[in-house]
Amino acid sequence: MAKYLFLKHYRGAPEAVNDVPMNEWTQDEVQAHLKYMDDFAAKLQQTGEFVDSQALKQAGAWVRYDGQGKPPVTDGPFAETKDLIAGWMVIDVDSYDRALELAAELSAAPGAGGEPIHEWLEVRPLMSTPTTIED
Repeated sequence: MAKYLFLKHYRGAPEAVNDVPMNEWTQDEVQAHLKYMDDFAAKLQQTGEFVDSQALKQAGAWVRYDGQGKPPVTDGPFAETKDLIAGWMVIDVDSYDRALELAAELSAAPGAGGEPIHEWLEVRPLMSTPTTIED
């Protein structure tokens, strides 16, 4: 088994087929999307492939250690993950091909008009476990 991270992006990835921003969806469209995500996670819990997932709020800050005292905190000028990353999911699967299969299924979550988003998801192996990606 190997663990993979799926990253859902607000921007930075190639454009999705149904590329209407979530803040322009109706409440029913948002609810349908969230239900799809919950149902997908529940299915993976049943197969033992689900590890964790979270949607992220846009609020956030950059922080670093800068010696003794209060750490510096800034809202830029860096590329802001709060503008880039919408959420993530970690799975634990038998193969890289299975990770790709699940990412493709997750990409079909409904968006505007109830139609699949066909969004691009970033799939990355976690360093904590051996990867099944062949070089």
